[in-house]
Amino acid sequence: MANSKYEYVKSFEVEDEVMIPNIIVVHIDGRNFQKFSKFHEFEKPYDARSLHLMNACATALLEKFPDISFAYGFSDEFSFVFKKETNFYKRRASKIYSIIVSFFTSVFVTKWKDFFPQMELKAPPSFQSRVVCCASIEVLQAYLAWRQNECHIKNQYATCFWELVKCGKSEMDATSLLKGSQKQERNELLFQQFGINYKKDVREIFRQGSCALRKEVECIEKYQENGTPVKRKRWKVIIVHSENISAGSFWNHHQYLIEHVGLFVECIKNIKPEYIKSFQYEGKLMPSTWIVVRIDGCHFHG
Repeated sequence: MANSKYEYVKSFEVEDEVMIPNIIVVHIDGRNFQKFSKFHEFEKPYDARSLHLMNACATALLEKFPDISFAYGFSDEFSFVFKKETNFYKRRASKIYSIIVSFFTSVFVTKWKDFFPQMELKAPPSFQSRVVCCASIEVLQAYLAWRQNECHIKNQYATCFWELVKCGKSEMDATSLLKGSQKQERNELLFQQFGINYKKDVREIFRQGSCALRKEVECIEKYQENGTPVKRKRWKVIIVHSENISAGSFWNHHQYLIEHVGLFVECIKNIKPEYIKSFQYEGKLMPSTWIVVRIDGCHFHG
């Protein structure tokens, strides 16, 4: 299209460069995933196979795109944190989130059989995505605290809900019983009625979510003629679980994250409401605007 009579079409593209020093986070989550999980008979409240598949997709993204430094996910969502000074696709939000979500979805499909060997993929999965701009490392820390807090709340509620259903309550009755309940009340319900100690009996992957990050490990490259191994250090993407991913004790333990994203303060006690409002913001086009979505292959020729 360059230097052609159609070059003017570029003027219709939305200018959406994320300016430095904003830290880019791509948030993706399943679209109609409740219907998708029901169709594929996922275990309740959460299916470990599905979570491990999501983790495999996140791992593949970090392996594919070096500009992604960290990822955190639970249930049907993941957030990908880019290096603070990345120039990935010239920091254009629409390019970034479309590439990330399309690659994630394609890996989800191709790896399905690895985690569901006895089940055919009966319907195509779909994910939606957007870019969250974190104006500083403090805002990023608050964002991660917010997402993990959502993980805790949703998993605890879902655990209570499905235990009630399994013991004979209707879904409507279980919803009514849990309406307005607080964290401590739900903990007591699980322990007193079902003998479940939430912190001890519920697996970390459900309670805490999953983190994908890089760790330097020593790998054997080859063996010498006398059998001595030749070792080299390599960066490997690993999945870890932590009770508090926004704590300095977790984040600052990984030098890679400090160098490429920034240093966290020790702990965030309260998340500012204005931060949460900014995390939830989604730009919208005016009703009178004609919407055209153009898609094209990424690295289709190489």
